[in-house]
Amino acid sequence: MTGMDRESELALVARLREGDATAFDEVYACFNTRLFNFLARLSRRRQVAEDLLEETWLRLVARASRLQPDTRLGPWLFTVARNLHASYRRSRLLEDSHAADLIGLWPSGSPQPTPFEATAAGETGRRVEAALGALPVAYREALLLVVVEGLRPAEAAGVCGITPEAMRQRLSRARALLSRTLDENSVPGLAALKEVTT
Repeated sequence: MTGMDRESELALVARLREGDATAFDEVYACFNTRLFNFLARLSRRRQVAEDLLEETWLRLVARASRLQPDTRLGPWLFTVARNLHASYRRSRLLEDSHAADLIGLWPSGSPQPTPFEATAAGETGRRVEAALGALPVAYREALLLVVVEGLRPAEAAGVCGITPEAMRQRLSRARALLSRTLDENSVPGLAALKEVTT
């Protein structure tokens, strides 16, 4: 957990288990922005990210008393957020598979750019976001969890429900795909970014 030692985190988990509202406020302050950014980049739609974020916090409130005493809050919250996103994607696939029969009843197709995408800082930022967004979801979430959110690969593996070795392979492939995409688009000045992701 960023900015908090393990002992303080364990005390915070104990307070959550006891129903301490100020403990929830502390967790919310620490993780809300990080979770939103993760979900926005994963889903690529602001409204979806906001809905999934709200549901993530509702899950914490509902399950706080049942948390294990040694729970690591970051991995727990990112696991919930990731699982909610996966459920959302499955439901969208079902809806989209039936949409062909209902063409013309409501707008469908590619979503319009979100404000998040429209305001990406500078040409390099837009190209990096596009390259990241073009990655398959499994690779995108691996990079977001490890590179952006700073989880250890073993923690990210737990979030994704895979082995640490599988996460290392996923990260390696994600980095290679991202690097290849950025090279193909010949983005100048990205050497530093590539070093961060390798």
